[in-house]
Order: sequence, then C-alpha cells, then structure tokens
Amino acid sequence: MLKPNFEMPFPPPMMDTSHIKRKWLDLPYAHQSPTQKLDIYLPETGEGPFPVVFVIHGGAWAIGNKGDIQNIPMLTGLERGYAVVSINYRLSDEAIFPAQIYDCKAALRYIKAKAGQYQLDKTRVAAWGGSAGAHLSALVGTSAGIAELEDLSMGNPDEKADVQAVVDWYGPTEDFLRMDEELIETGNGVPDHSLPESPESRLLGQVITDIPERVRFASPMTYVHAHVPHFLIQHGYYDQLVPYQQSVHFAAELERIAGKERVTLEIFKPPLKVFHADPHFETEENIKRVLDFIDKHLK
Repeated sequence: MLKPNFEMPFPPPMMDTSHIKRKWLDLPYAHQSPTQKLDIYLPETGEGPFPVVFVIHGGAWAIGNKGDIQNIPMLTGLERGYAVVSINYRLSDEAIFPAQIYDCKAALRYIKAKAGQYQLDKTRVAAWGGSAGAHLSALVGTSAGIAELEDLSMGNPDEKADVQAVVDWYGPTEDFLRMDEELIETGNGVPDHSLPESPESRLLGQVITDIPERVRFASPMTYVHAHVPHFLIQHGYYDQLVPYQQSVHFAAELERIAGKERVTLEIFKPPLKVFHADPHFETEENIKRVLDFIDKHLK
C-alpha cells in the first residue's frame, strides 16, 4: 500500500557553507518569531552591487531550513556573480497562511532596505524555490502590491516586495483543490491532498474542501496580471506529490494574461522518469539552464 503524501520525512541535513567567505547568517528580518531570519552569501570577488537570487526552501510548508541541502543548487548562483539570499519563514505548525507569504515579502523588503549595506542590487532579484518554496516564489511573483498578502507592519514599508524573475520547480501553483483529480488522471501518486492532515489543509488551517475561497486566496494563479515577472517553470511528468498539470495550467494562465514572452514551461516527459524533487533538476546541465534564464532577465 502506498504511503500518504503527508507523512513528513525527516528534515534534510544542513549544507556546509564554510568555504563561502563573504556571508552573513541568521539576520532577523522581522520580530514576530525567531524563525524570521535570513542568510546572505556574496560571490568571492567583486564589490557589487550584486543581483540577487532569493531562495525560498521547500518542505510542504512544514519542514525545511534556509541552510539545508535542498538549497545547494541555488548557491551555484555565486559562480555567476549573484548574491544568494536564503530565508526561513514560519512553518505551518507555527502559523497558518498567509503568515508564510507575509514573511517572504518582509524578507524581500528587508534586503532591499539594507541593499547598500550588503552590496545588493535591489532592482534585480529572482525568486527561486522548489515545491512549497516554488508556491511561495510564484506567489511573490504574481501578487506584488496585493495588500491582503503583505503585512507592512513587519518592517520597511517603503520598499516594494517585487521581483524581476521567478524559477518555479514543481510547485503547487494552480489550485490545491484540483491536485487529487490530477493525480488520479496521471496515476502517479496517492490522491490525499484533500484530507485534514494534508500539507495544504495544515497550511490553511482547515480541510481545503471546506474553504474553497481560502484556497483561491492562497493560489499564485489568482493574482496573475499583465506585468508579472518572467517565469521559468520546470516539472517532472511523473511527479507523485504535486501533479505536473499544476504547472501546465498555471503557465497557460500566465501566457493568456501576460503573453508568451513572460513564461517558459518545461515538463520533463517520458522517456525521462522525473519525479518530485528529482536529481534531474540538479544536474549541471539543468542548473546552467536555470542560471541562463536568470542571466537573461536580470543581467
């Protein structure tokens, strides 16, 4: 019998960043929770200001850390001359949505307000995340300026929490309520997203089938507009946790409203067998693909 998707694995181990000389760790960007901290890494050489890769970790909104190994691919941005900013946000056992997007945007405003101090270029920022981190990265991308998804009392209210590009790796970006039917269509995984214990229900604080309006409130697709940042969306056809159709439908909405030039969709299809958080995403070839995309829109 297949295990339900919401059985959380152990948190990933932490990265070794001792070789990175220029860095600031555990900077508090807000004060509601000890969780609200970020790390800043700078390239080995150069005075900046450096364009920024803004990293939001995955983990079903329930586990994960700004310093764990799922963020290693993003650190390769240092080799291309990017500053890398990796953030923690309140997880679902501490606070329900929209606390998570409040934190992401507060962290963005913080690094923009402190850009001069940390040699950052606040006008050139790309958000990059996988899974739950991709959901939040996409939501940052589509919802800039939406008052209900930002708490300016958390600090630096004069800064805009916007980005110029988004890298979305296998995120649930369309509609939580469609995930089970989409998994049934593919036959790739267990249709359990609508259960009370699912990551999505825990994120929103209630069984998602009982709160369709809150589901819509949390969806990046709800806020798509004509001037969204450029999106690179990558997803594996065999994803057993987040059905690949989430990315297909989200990309179609981006294209419909913002135009083809704003979205690049790449579904890794058969004969490739690419699953959720698959090593394929972290190959040298694919990381180059992602960084080339970021270069195109930030440099």
